[in-house]
Amino acid sequence: MGELDINVKKLKKNAYRVSKVRGETASRVRVPGGEIDTDSLAKIIEIATKYGNGTVNITNRQGFEIPGISLEDIDEVNKALQSIIDNTKVNQKEKDAGYPASGTRNVVACPGEKLCPFGCYDTKALAKRIDKEIFPNNHHVKIACTGCSNDCAHVRLNDFGIIGMTEPQYNPDRCVGCEQCVKYCSRRSVGALKLVNGKVVRDTNKCIGCGVCVTYCPTRAWTRSEEHYFRVTLLGRTGKKNPRLGEDFLKWADEDSIVKMINNVYDYLDEYLDSSAVESKEHIGYIVDRTGFEEFLKYIMKDVNLGPKCEMQGRLYWGGKRYDQGNELRKSMYRFSDRPAD
Repeated sequence: MGELDINVKKLKKNAYRVSKVRGETASRVRVPGGEIDTDSLAKIIEIATKYGNGTVNITNRQGFEIPGISLEDIDEVNKALQSIIDNTKVNQKEKDAGYPASGTRNVVACPGEKLCPFGCYDTKALAKRIDKEIFPNNHHVKIACTGCSNDCAHVRLNDFGIIGMTEPQYNPDRCVGCEQCVKYCSRRSVGALKLVNGKVVRDTNKCIGCGVCVTYCPTRAWTRSEEHYFRVTLLGRTGKKNPRLGEDFLKWADEDSIVKMINNVYDYLDEYLDSSAVESKEHIGYIVDRTGFEEFLKYIMKDVNLGPKCEMQGRLYWGGKRYDQGNELRKSMYRFSDRPAD
């Protein structure tokens, strides 16, 4: 394979990065939820040692990148990747051919309830379920799961941000009125609890379902609900034109509805993606800016049956910096050196 004979589009869709070093590339290893077994980790090291430059990068989305791979070794690297793909149970079209897409980014997840005392659900399991539904696909979609409102996974920077919630269950017979839950809800959350006549009262309109009361109650008067609930944020993004945080769309949503919404977004992209955009990587948020939020909502909510507790925001408005609407912003800014002397 000659250095100039490479099909760059095919290379990228096979989850390889175009390198700044002529004749070299980097393999992107998909790790749904950021969880990988030690055998696969050892295989990554083996590939990096044999075919790469002896280093491995951990990506911002919890995957691995093996740099320094010769373009001539891609077929061999794809075969070597097979055991990792099998172990991580990533969908594949053809054995020994590597990863069949790169557009839909690795689904990110914090440690979740398996490890973290604040986690309200198994973030890794949900990330892997979503990955099974959406991969392979070349549309550029970013999804992240976090176990609670602390948002350690920074989900508000993603197209779909999934935040774990619980409906705290209170047993007054176990409550001793120590006010530990009241204190920590005030310090570490939103102050939704107060003590009334020796018992704790929860403001259901204010409560965000974070589970802080459950974590800090010494008598287990507070427990998590058996049902898992979620807050969903939409269309956060980094980027050049208009970086912004995702806005709350659903509260007390169920898992099946969220997975259905995520599946639906691909129909929206098939319909409205600007084919003239570079490599068809137009960001979802900019497409929504073109089509209007109502059209986007029509697609993602198709055949979605929200539970009775779920609350939906009717209209979303995003802030963020604007670099795509003329020079007014730039005219209003000036360098520190331009400031008048005191």
